[in-house]
Amino acid sequence: MALYEPFPNYIWNLSVSIAMESGGQIGEIVDMCQPIIEAAANGGDAGTPAFMKQWSAYGDKLIELAAEDEAKGRMFSASDKLERASLYLLVAERMQGHGAPGRVETYAKARAAFDKSTKLGKINRERVEIALKNGTMPALYTRAPGEGPHPVVVYCNGLDSCKELLYWSRLPEALARRGISTLCVDQPGSGEALRLQGLPVDPHSESWASKAVDWLEQQADVDPARIGMTGISLGGHFAPRAVAYEPRFASGAVWGANHNWREVQDKRLKREGENPVPHYWAHVMWAFGAKDMDEFMALSTDMNLNGHMDRIKVPFLVTHGAHDRQISVAYADDLYDQLVNAPRREKVIFTAREGGVEHVGADNMAYGRDCIADWFAETLGGMTA
Repeated sequence: MALYEPFPNYIWNLSVSIAMESGGQIGEIVDMCQPIIEAAANGGDAGTPAFMKQWSAYGDKLIELAAEDEAKGRMFSASDKLERASLYLLVAERMQGHGAPGRVETYAKARAAFDKSTKLGKINRERVEIALKNGTMPALYTRAPGEGPHPVVVYCNGLDSCKELLYWSRLPEALARRGISTLCVDQPGSGEALRLQGLPVDPHSESWASKAVDWLEQQADVDPARIGMTGISLGGHFAPRAVAYEPRFASGAVWGANHNWREVQDKRLKREGENPVPHYWAHVMWAFGAKDMDEFMALSTDMNLNGHMDRIKVPFLVTHGAHDRQISVAYADDLYDQLVNAPRREKVIFTAREGGVEHVGADNMAYGRDCIADWFAETLGGMTA
């Protein structure tokens, strides 16, 4: 395995790898991890307040250092530090149980640092809000360079990510290089939509993905005939489902094939496979708006793509890590095999030869990022050279 593993449990190591792949500095990460190695010895749930304390303190230090740069007029340097501050704070917040002390404040601080970094660094991303039936879907819009109209990809979260982490995966950067814009969304059940509006997961992802298409069709720089959809982790359920039921999508892809997530819950009850976050069952009940496990299991019944994928009639790419410890690679086979009406379908399993073998490339996101960006360039009329 290529996952960096400073801690004696998978969940904490996953968070570290997310930070590394999202732009964290290895020296800073080592400094944050070393004092709390023993705190992780009792499993993924125990010791998370220590994680919060250590990582939040480093985020605060970077915010202070950024302010010093800003006072000297060094806005780009300040922006770089604010990016990492926001990242470390979001990783710390993600590790806490719902309702944990300091979680709300840490999330607010992370968002403020991110927004200020965008402004100071003149970064190619604009925060927008897309109207839903109930509430709004906050999003980050990254524009392709040059005169449009351009193709665009809607990029959605998994269970425990947020639009900022989607941006830091550098897929929007890779797509922009290929002449394609990106809309990173905090769909219901994730990011701001969950934390600030209380909007729970909607298994029928076309309900909110269609609203993203509505919004994009109103943008002068978008070619409405060339809109794609992708998702990471649990987005491997949302993206295929949306493409199946929203005919305006012209291409689709998944970064991790979450073909039957309802079945995954049964396996997790039997302790089969790794969990993505500490306090897992409390997290999923919060995300789905469930009062107890019975209600969560009922609400998650439709998190299953069997019987739906024959509706996809556009090109579709399935990617998965060969050694994914959360979601079996067999689900990639299921998804691919059921794309019987896609005019072009492709399945890419990342192996030890190249890397990206862990869940959604937590060990190395470069290969998944390039593969998906090239796919959309080829199927939406972008550039590969």
